Amino acid sequence: MSLDPSLKTAGAMKQHRNVLTRPERIAKLQDKNRFDPQSTDPIHLPKVGNRKVAAGKKSKKKGPEDEVK
Repeated sequence: MSLDPSLKTAGAMKQHRNVLTRPERIAKLQDKNRFDPQSTDPIHLPKVGNRKVAAGKKSKKKGPEDEVK
């Protein structure tokens, strides 16, 4: 029996996720020194932005056909 393409998970992690899990949010907050495990309640965490960083586009290489004579 074959698996429906919508149920496959091979490419699931290639997509950008806007929602972070609690451990991911805590890790981001600790990187910014906004979370202290001793005094901060892990239930009511502040919001954390998860922006996708766009990679720079590659410039087109100029070949001999692109030169103007």
